[in-house]
Amino acid sequence: MRVTYVHHSGFLIETAARAYLFDYVSGALPPLRAERPVVVLASHAHRDHYDPGVFALLRSRGVRQICAVLSRDIPAMRRPSDVPVLRVGPRETHELGPGTRLETLRSTDRGVAFLLTTEEGVVYHAGDLNDWTWDGEPEADNRRMRERYRREIDRLRGRRIDVACVPLDPRQEAHEADGLLYFLEAVGAAAVYPMHDWDQPAVIARFLQAHPQYAGVIRRSQNDAPGGAPDAAPGGAPDAAPDDTEATEA
Repeated sequence: MRVTYVHHSGFLIETAARAYLFDYVSGALPPLRAERPVVVLASHAHRDHYDPGVFALLRSRGVRQICAVLSRDIPAMRRPSDVPVLRVGPRETHELGPGTRLETLRSTDRGVAFLLTTEEGVVYHAGDLNDWTWDGEPEADNRRMRERYRREIDRLRGRRIDVACVPLDPRQEAHEADGLLYFLEAVGAAAVYPMHDWDQPAVIARFLQAHPQYAGVIRRSQNDAPGGAPDAAPGGAPDAAPDDTEATEA
């Protein structure tokens, strides 16, 4: 299973049978095989997580088979008319084909989070499921947010996850790591890719400096300095990808 970080919360997960493009909005994609189907997944309608132009982009790259899994909050006017679409809500399970199952969780913002089981591994993509605690908000609101987040993440306890894409948002300042830390402590994964960093990748280095015990799990989904090399997921080696993408094998 090949993991390519594209931009913000966008990831391309490639297996031998299919490619899965999560929450793509912008960024360079690696070369795609025309004969391999691509599944576009969008966790919710926010414009930093879904752009309907992704379908034309994939066609321009020669992809012949495209389908979509879109959160139900994405309105009809922003859904493609020429691509098969599966609309999903929170806490659903869908069989996408032999050996492929999609489960959803309820976001603490809008839409869903995804748990995708493929023939080559299990991928968790949080979308905007996060502990959105903010300084300056009423403590009661922050407490309810924390409880909602933890209740949803606890549904993953005991599940084996190979790749997890989890928000680490520097806008939250003192609380930027709250959601990621709880995920690591309660669930964990073989490789965890922080995302949603608003082009501030230093947040990953800051997290590792504060929590060095997770250095073997956290993957740098964006270089901290120009010319840096991507890290490899367990059992893999870095592979070149064009422009700003980061590719690893899981």
